Order: sequence, then C-alpha cells, then structure tokens
Amino acid sequence: MIHSMTAFSRQDITAQWGNASWEIRSVNQRYLETYIRMPEHLRSLEPILRERFRKRLQRGKVECNLRVDSIDNHTCLSINQALAKQVIEQANWVIKQANTGSLNPLDVLKWPGVIATPEQDMDMINKSLLSSFDLAMDDFISARASEGENLKLMITTRLTSISGLVDQVRQQMPDILAWQRERLNSKFADLKIEVDHNRLEQELVMLAQKVDVAEELDRLDSHVSEANKIMTKGGACGRRLDFMMQEFNREANTLASKSINSNITQASVELKVLIEQMREQIQNIE
Repeated sequence: MIHSMTAFSRQDITAQWGNASWEIRSVNQRYLETYIRMPEHLRSLEPILRERFRKRLQRGKVECNLRVDSIDNHTCLSINQALAKQVIEQANWVIKQANTGSLNPLDVLKWPGVIATPEQDMDMINKSLLSSFDLAMDDFISARASEGENLKLMITTRLTSISGLVDQVRQQMPDILAWQRERLNSKFADLKIEVDHNRLEQELVMLAQKVDVAEELDRLDSHVSEANKIMTKGGACGRRLDFMMQEFNREANTLASKSINSNITQASVELKVLIEQMREQIQNIE
C-alpha cells in the first residue's frame, strides 16, 4: 500500500481533568519535518511525539497541534491563612510607614502561595493525552492510505495509457518507414533525377536506423512494468517513482527527437503530458 503525504485528522478528549483536542495535518515534503504546538506545561511530551512520528512516517511536513481547556467545576480553592495573615500584616506595616495608600484584599489573594489548588495527576493526564494521540495518529495514517490509493489509481490509469501509446507507435513504424521511402522516391521523380538504387537502399537503411525507436519503446514498456511493481510493493516509494519519471522523460525526449512523422510527434507530446500528470501526483506520495 502506498501513502499520500497529504492528510488531516482530529481527536477530541473529554475527561475529568479537562477537555483537549489533537489536530494532525501534513503536506508533501522531501524529508520528514514535524512541527508541534502545545501548552508549555506539557512540553515534556514533545520528544515522545516526535519519536512516534518518526516510527510511522517517512516523509512529509507534519503539523501537530494540542489544545487543552481545563475544567474547574470540581476544583476546590484553599487559602493559606497563615501566609495571608503575614502578607496583610506586612502590607499594613508598609502603609503605616508610608502614611499613604490602602490595602486591597484581592492583592493579597494574588500573592504567590496564598491561594492553592489541588495538584493534578500529570502522569494520568499525560497517559490520557498520549492514548488520544495514538487514536489521532491511526486516523491520520488511514487518511494517508486512502488518499494514496486514489493516487495509485490515477497513476495506474496513466501508465496504461502510456502502454497504449507505445503499442500504437510500434504498430505504425513499418507504415511510417514505407511512407518515408515513397516520399523520397516521389521527390526524386518530381526532380527527374536518376537514382542509383543501391545507393538509395543504403540511404534508406541508414535513415531507418536513425529513426528506429524500437529501443525507446522497449524501455518505455520496461519502465511501465517497473513503476507498477514499485506501487504494488508499496511502502515509502515516492522517491523511486520520482526517479522513474525522469527515465520516462528521457525516453519521451528521444522518441520526439527521432520523429519524422506527425503521428509520432503527437504520440510524443501525449506521452509527455501523461508523464507530467504522473509526476505531479507522485510529488504527494510518501
């Protein structure tokens, strides 16, 4: 199975400690690049996330976002009365010495340590977040696989079209060579030039060798077969398929350079269009 590098997934969490959501999205990239955004107090999870991405992905620019909203409905606030009393006494002493100002009770509550909340079990929260991340990752991989199958279908269709063009050109070559022979004889007849038939045969043989595209057609058939094998094998095959597109282009250019007939020229143009369409799709394959 082949995988696309373009995908998106989202996983929401609702727990006693709060609400959270994971979002993972990716686009094509030559290598694997991961960008992780999350609250600072959860940054300890980042190395774990990067390792999980590395184990399951080969290529792509991946953005991972974690949003967390705490639930405080069941959280009981407690006041450190001893500390609050000390803060009030010291604040009143400063006011008395300065002989100005007044004490705002809210300022006392803002003093570090005066108000305390029960400590949350971070191990439990981290475990819950990672479990939800794995679900988001499974959906993400599934989306990449689904898109990869669509890409495979599009590429396979174009490979079939290339095979059809190759067969078409191969069948036309005898007629094209015969047409070229008649064309030369017709020109000589119009010019009323006496031709040495032995020399003419030699020239025609040399011309046939120059315009012979059998080798290019055989290579195109071989490239089609190899591209299909690569996709059947699956895995991270984007780079290999991209290399095959270079080989396809090489043969298409040679075929065009040897063309002596509009039909071959047209086939070469259609071939290049098909190759370019495949190349664009392959840029998204992992």
